[in-house]
Amino acid sequence: MLVDLESLRCFLAAAQHLNFREAARQVALSPAAFGDRIKRLEEQLDAKLFERTTRRVTLTPAGERLSPHAREVMGLAARCRDVALADDRPTPYGLTVGTRFELGLSWLTPALTSLAEAHPERELHLAFGDTTSLLEALRRHDVDCLVTSARITRGGLVYARLHEERYAFVATRKTLDRAPLKRARDAGDHVLLELDKSLPLFRYFLDARPGEEVWAFARTQYLGTIGAVRSRALAHAGVAVLPRYFVAEDLARKRLVELFPKVALPIDWFRLIWSEEHPRQAELRQLAGELTELPLR
Repeated sequence: MLVDLESLRCFLAAAQHLNFREAARQVALSPAAFGDRIKRLEEQLDAKLFERTTRRVTLTPAGERLSPHAREVMGLAARCRDVALADDRPTPYGLTVGTRFELGLSWLTPALTSLAEAHPERELHLAFGDTTSLLEALRRHDVDCLVTSARITRGGLVYARLHEERYAFVATRKTLDRAPLKRARDAGDHVLLELDKSLPLFRYFLDARPGEEVWAFARTQYLGTIGAVRSRALAHAGVAVLPRYFVAEDLARKRLVELFPKVALPIDWFRLIWSEEHPRQAELRQLAGELTELPLR
């Protein structure tokens, strides 16, 4: 038996809201009629799609698997008339790319115009957040893919390399004139500027140093984003490890100077990541190829 589109529409509303009453209101059905639609779909598929208690609604694994395909089917259904009248023009579609704030603003946002010109049938949307929230959005299919250099080992994902990410240990000349930083024992005279307590930036420097070295800073300030870390470094508030592309102009103009320039910090990669079950594998690989051609800035 073919699945009817109205039931899929109800399923997607319920998957979005995780609240049957709100979802029923969205599709203009009574709660009873909405519940019947979900029940009918589960019977047609012979699979339970939601777990419901008095307090919450969650998707089952079957519901998680169905969600991206249901969205794709509904999108194609909505475009049937346009496709029939469009001769040989490509079928329109949209992709939502998750990205951290600084990279999205400095690199992806300026590229949206050229990417749209290359593929007018594709509409790109951006979603901003940290790696944890973006991975959750990817799991829930709120984004189609994400750009990150974070080290992710979760299964069921496809990884496409985009650009190298190199790092530099930096400070202002004023900070260093106030207290030199030439060896590990000098760290006690400085504030380390970081994202969070796991020290994701400074670890790139530590990984390149002898394991017996102890870097005991006077204190560490956690700032959440690399933009905030850079801003505090420029304000002479401390020292920091930052992505080289993000401070390239600061280094060129000597607003920042590089500490330990002969130390080769480990290289990471920006990657485009998506689910291996995503229905638009070819389009995502095409997007990855285009992003590889965009200079990182």
